[in-house]
Amino acid sequence: MMEVTLYTDGAARGNPEGPGGYGSILHYVDGKGQLHTREFSAGYVKTTNNRMELMAVIVGLEALTKPCRVTVVSDSKYVTDAFNQHWIDHWLKKNWKTSANRPVKNKSLWVRLLKAMESHQVTFRWIKGHAGHPENERCDKLATSAADGEELLTDPLEDS
Repeated sequence: MMEVTLYTDGAARGNPEGPGGYGSILHYVDGKGQLHTREFSAGYVKTTNNRMELMAVIVGLEALTKPCRVTVVSDSKYVTDAFNQHWIDHWLKKNWKTSANRPVKNKSLWVRLLKAMESHQVTFRWIKGHAGHPENERCDKLATSAADGEELLTDPLEDS
């Protein structure tokens, strides 16, 4: 099984519900020691930071064409804690309700993320943002450039 590292970041201007974007970088080292890199980004007219953090992970995972061992590296506690603190397990058991019995925000993106993870072995690792980590800094640049871009997509914000 291929080992892949997925670096991700999301950004939003005027959060909540301003323009935003995501950036993702996939890294894979082949059997010859050659690093392969793919970058993804897109911007949205009106969104939230958390939605963009989720989209960064989703797009990276959806780009994989065969089952992989994936380490997702993110500066988003929202994303990493959902798995590492088992929030997602509790949400599923409670039919997408929080511990306070409120609907989980961004449910459609969480569902999409779980589907994108199905064929992979995924672990999540939190890193401090804006701390000089080269790939995190690059993801931030991709996300903010996308948010500031001119060809912005529409995020339905249907369940935010």
